[in-house]
Amino acid sequence: MFWKVRSLSAGAVAAICLLLSVGNAFALSAPTGEVILTVVGKIGQTNADGRAEFDLAMLENLKGRTTRTKTPWMEGQSAFSGPLLREVLAAVGATGKTLKVTALNDFVAYLPDTDALEHDTILATRLDGSIMSVRDKGPMFLIYPFDREPALYNEKYFARSVWQITEIEVRE
Repeated sequence: MFWKVRSLSAGAVAAICLLLSVGNAFALSAPTGEVILTVVGKIGQTNADGRAEFDLAMLENLKGRTTRTKTPWMEGQSAFSGPLLREVLAAVGATGKTLKVTALNDFVAYLPDTDALEHDTILATRLDGSIMSVRDKGPMFLIYPFDREPALYNEKYFARSVWQITEIEVRE
């Protein structure tokens, strides 16, 4: 019985150490290139005055994916790649339940954090392998996994698929 309690204590200590090291792993460095995304609101990790700023290199260092899918805004299928939205949220220590996503032209969409947590949504920074320009809906385009989840291919998710993203605010 004593050895079980001791194992549990050692396991608890190991878990605490792991959590502490993971927290430090998410410390954000300052961007060295042009800032293309700012995350504000209910976040625990910042690298600027109360906000988290990302350049392209920082975003591309996060876990991501490439999807080859059809969208209502482009002809045929296109390959989109970029970081998973949930990885961006994890990097900033997001704690809110609603995301306000803002585009260059001040278009705003509100989406639940579950869109990031339950689906492989990406902040596409590349289109067919090339960095997305503003003309091509860049610098970022929120792409849902239409390739893996065809049920998402509808107006509800089209309205949340913001392009030319510049800011994400994490809200309650």
